[in-house]
Amino acid sequence: MRNENWMDNSSVRQRLTAALTEASASGKALANFMLANISSLPFETSRSVADKVGVSELTVGRFCRSIGYDGLKDLKERLKDDISDSPWLIGDRLRDLQQKSSTDAALARSLELAVASVVRVYEHAHTEAWNRAAKRIAEADRVFVAGFQTERGLAEAFVHMLRYLRDEVQLVDIAGGNFAEVLLTDPAGCTLVLIDARRYSRQSQLLAAKAAERGMPITIVTDLYCDWAASYGDEVFAVPTDLNLFWDATSGMWTLMQLLLNSVFAHRGPSVEERLNSVASLYESFVGYSRGPK
Repeated sequence: MRNENWMDNSSVRQRLTAALTEASASGKALANFMLANISSLPFETSRSVADKVGVSELTVGRFCRSIGYDGLKDLKERLKDDISDSPWLIGDRLRDLQQKSSTDAALARSLELAVASVVRVYEHAHTEAWNRAAKRIAEADRVFVAGFQTERGLAEAFVHMLRYLRDEVQLVDIAGGNFAEVLLTDPAGCTLVLIDARRYSRQSQLLAAKAAERGMPITIVTDLYCDWAASYGDEVFAVPTDLNLFWDATSGMWTLMQLLLNSVFAHRGPSVEERLNSVASLYESFVGYSRGPK
C-alpha cells in the first residue's frame, strides 16, 4: 500500500533525497541510483532498475510505495515536472559524432551514457552540498584523500593537483594497514575525501565508518550503486560509471574531481596565485619544463 504520509507537493527529488537517510539499506541504494540517474530514469523499468542496483523487482515496487507512489510507473509520471529542462543541448561536433556512431548501436549507447554522466557531474556542482564540500576542502587545516584499487590513481592525481592550491594535503597510506594518520589525529579542522567504486574495497567502508565515528567530515566520490556511502558521508557525489563498456568507466568521477578542484580554487581566493607560482617555480628548479630556462 502506498505511504500516504508524504506531502502532495513534495517532489520526486525531495522524496528520494529524504530516503537516503530514512530508508532501509536497499531503499538507500535505490534512492541513490534514482537520484544519480534521474535524467534517464523515465527510460528504465522495474526490472532494469532491479538488475542495476542488485535487488528484486518487488523491492523496487515496495520502495516506490514507501515514498508515496503506486509504483515505478507512477513515480516516473510525477518525475516529468522535475526534469522539464532537457540536458541534451548539444553542438554540431557532438551531433556529428552521434551520426557516425549510429551504425554501431553499442557505441551510440555509450556516447549517450557518457554525455549523461557529464551532465550529472555538473548537476552536482549546483548543489549546496557541493559548495559546502569545496569550502571545507579549501579551508580545513588538513585534508586527507583516500582511494583504493583502481581509484587509487584518482586519489593520487587529486592530491597532486590540490597541493598546487594549498598545503597540508595528504594521500592516506594504505600499506600500513592501520590508517593511524587519519584515525589518531584530532579530527577538528580535518576532512577526508574518499574515492571508491564497485567492487568496493572493504578498507574503504571501514575507514569511512571509523572516521565518521570520530566526527571527521567526509566527502565521498563514488558510483551509483554504493549503498553505504550515505551512511557515513557528509556529502556523497555519485557519478554514472556504466558507459556500456567492458569495464566500468571512472572518467566521470575524475571530471567531477577536476570540477571540484576548480571550486576549491575559487574559495581559496587571490592568494592562491602566489602558491601556484611558487610550486611551479620549485618544479622548474628540480625537474624543469620543456621550454624552461637553460
